[in-house]
Amino acid sequence: MLRLHRTAPSAGRRASAACLALLLAACASAPVAPPAAPAVEPAARPAPPRPSAPLPPPPASDAPLQARIAAFVAQPRFAAADWGVQVVALDSGTTLAARQAGKLAIPASNAKLYSAAMALHALGPDHRFVTRLAATATPAADGTLAGDLVLVGGGDPVLGLDAEGRADTGWADALASALAARGLRRVRGDLLADETLYAGPPTPSGWEAADLLTAYAPPVPALSVQGNAFGLTIARDGQACCRFGVDPQAAGVEVLDRLDHSGVGATDELGLYRPLGSSGLVVHGRVSAAPSVRGFRLAAPDPARMAAALLREALAHAGIVVDGGIRVRRWPDTPVPAPQPLAEVASPPLAEIVRRALKDSDNLIAQHLWLQAGRAAQAAGSCATPGAIPRTAEAWGRCALDALLADAGIPRDEVLLEEGSGLSRRDLVTPRATTALIAWTQRQPWAAAYLDALPVAGVDGTLRNRFRGTPLQGRLRAKTGTVRYSNALSGVVTFAGGRPLAFSLLLDRYEPPRDAQGRPVGPSAREDIDALAALIAGAGGTAGSDSP
Repeated sequence: MLRLHRTAPSAGRRASAACLALLLAACASAPVAPPAAPAVEPAARPAPPRPSAPLPPPPASDAPLQARIAAFVAQPRFAAADWGVQVVALDSGTTLAARQAGKLAIPASNAKLYSAAMALHALGPDHRFVTRLAATATPAADGTLAGDLVLVGGGDPVLGLDAEGRADTGWADALASALAARGLRRVRGDLLADETLYAGPPTPSGWEAADLLTAYAPPVPALSVQGNAFGLTIARDGQACCRFGVDPQAAGVEVLDRLDHSGVGATDELGLYRPLGSSGLVVHGRVSAAPSVRGFRLAAPDPARMAAALLREALAHAGIVVDGGIRVRRWPDTPVPAPQPLAEVASPPLAEIVRRALKDSDNLIAQHLWLQAGRAAQAAGSCATPGAIPRTAEAWGRCALDALLADAGIPRDEVLLEEGSGLSRRDLVTPRATTALIAWTQRQPWAAAYLDALPVAGVDGTLRNRFRGTPLQGRLRAKTGTVRYSNALSGVVTFAGGRPLAFSLLLDRYEPPRDAQGRPVGPSAREDIDALAALIAGAGGTAGSDSP
């Protein structure tokens, strides 16, 4: 059996989504950002970490810093909001400042700090996820397989993505070439896509229907490919409207044109709508008479089927014919019995996958990390409850989180997460727990991998456009977090005197003031978060521009 290793992805570009229209009834509707360009044996697990002591009561704070923070958050515009702040010296563990540090708040994508640590803690930074190709029968000497070909998902979050996060079919070409090298020429049966590795539905808990059409909230089955997303283009050329493009075609999406083609109006007013579980994408609204090309990046309705379709194309290019169709094996079905292994492709090392998850704030990858940590907890027998209702893969992820919190000495009731990305509005954490997590990660064998994965101020990831040209550029590493009315920034910064600090800033239940016309007045929530981070670091001055 051939095993192939793929090169690792670097921090790629992930466009943020903007809502154009909203139509919900067990469905999702929202346009999103333009599409991107078209498209091993695991190492030994690191030694178990040293147990940490429980969180100590906060010692006396740094009075000047505490006073400056208190003055900042006391500004009138924050009267109805909640600020949570914790600043800890990494060299001594001393709490330098705290404000509502033990109060739960929505972390948004700061939740990824936990799922990343869970995966590294459970699996080690060198672990790789494997996608396997197998058969239900042994190929005959004449190159014919009198059975089915089975593509088995192993939970690889970056299958089908190149080093820049763009669609890449190299994995499928490599598997097809491996089969051709074995002499396989014809498959008499079907091509099966097996996504049964994760027990439970592919939509994570708490992800809202309004998000599920978008590329940032795709389904998360064990067989994922190309970020479980596809590109849609809508083109109008003169009076001709409209030409629709779907890339890749393997996404299996049928575009249903419900547009007003009259050309009335100076601007486009487009909406997208796909009922959950359907491959039919309704395009509705109105298009103007002016020539235009609009691009969107959307969630693939059936990623496992899409992976199988991409593999079928690669098999055809390699001269291998599949007589049957494509079928998908889903939970709660059991895995496809396929005793004959043929080939496999392995992901980049976990450390590099974690880097992508945190740098780009990738929800799909973060949820895979949560689920994979849960599988490790299940295999280890953690949280075993004889006679209880079987846990889903996501519930086993919570078990893995509890194990990490126990090792780190963090109270369980200060970290209430139900999934790994932070997209759920029901996720809650305290700033105290998050700073304790960050400090604990820096005492682990994989500390460097975790720190390297954090976005660097003014340099890369979701902080590349923040803190530019300020003293914090290159000195602050932190995870961003944004959902409606909540903003977060947590990580590590070097104090003006050279002292390393762990910090967590959570601004919850806040919308900046607006004028009579509804336009924002004053700093954005992100600008306020950045200003407070600069104040904590003793950097002074403005914190830099807002970023997408």
